[in-house]
Amino acid sequence: MSKSQRQYHVSLQSVITAFKLEKLYDFETDVKIYSMEVNRPGLSLIGYFELFDPLRIEILGKVECTWLNALNEEEQYRTLFNLMSKRPVAVIITRNLTVTDKYIDTAKQFGVPLLRTPTQTSEFMASLISYLNNCLAPRITRHGVFVEIYGEGALITGDSGVGKSETAIELVKRGHRLIADDVVEIRKISSRILVGSAPELLRHYVELRGIGIVDVHRIFGMGAVKLSEKIDFVVNLEPWEVYKSYDRLGLEEQYTDIMGINVPQYTIPVHHGRNLAVIMEIAAMNHRQKKMGFNTAEEFNARLMERAQSTADEDENLGPIEY
Repeated sequence: MSKSQRQYHVSLQSVITAFKLEKLYDFETDVKIYSMEVNRPGLSLIGYFELFDPLRIEILGKVECTWLNALNEEEQYRTLFNLMSKRPVAVIITRNLTVTDKYIDTAKQFGVPLLRTPTQTSEFMASLISYLNNCLAPRITRHGVFVEIYGEGALITGDSGVGKSETAIELVKRGHRLIADDVVEIRKISSRILVGSAPELLRHYVELRGIGIVDVHRIFGMGAVKLSEKIDFVVNLEPWEVYKSYDRLGLEEQYTDIMGINVPQYTIPVHHGRNLAVIMEIAAMNHRQKKMGFNTAEEFNARLMERAQSTADEDENLGPIEY
């Protein structure tokens, strides 16, 4: 496991609460989980511990428990003793499978949390891995505002005072949702997905210069806020520069690197009279169209090229002009 993964942890009690796990014995240790990975200890049960990682949660499903319960008492005790002696962070029995006293005795002997769930093994493992990936994901913080617009997560960046928070409030008034203002916590939960949220202290608050701190969910209601969202694109707001050339067709794809993932980025110049909230809505809808395979800029460019070729063919068919 890399160091970046180990710097974050989640308590085992949080996992127990989230999945409503049954404690097969009442351990009181404050166990912390650092690994996103889980393990089904098939090889470990027959004595192979060469690559055993005690930081992983061990899952015993129907196959493992059926094999264990078929052993005589002495072999079952020895097998479970060897597993529990490695002190895995926790052992979870799925499908509400029946366990013998040997499970509980060996778990108590080495202080290994022993838990049980009624959920089927594959379903439980998928849910647990997703939960751990979200809780333990590498993360960074970025200065900006994060909003959900028509289901698209838009990270708004730019210098202080450029109008990010004011744009967010206008978007909320238009029915969209605020996720974070000023500080956005970004988690990399997979090789392709970034999720943004607000630090707990700043959640649902917006700072408006001249007014102060505004509690968005109290003023606009709970429907105006959201805890987290996937980052679909970034919009960088910058003051309008008269002599700077801006992309007018949208053919130039721009990206910004966030934790090794290229996220589409749009640069929007800010000028008096521009309705940034409406522009942000159009950006979100246009981005969604691109994800669905429809690119307006490319279609328009293709029509221009087709018209130019058609005009050139007509001129060629006319032949040379006689004087």
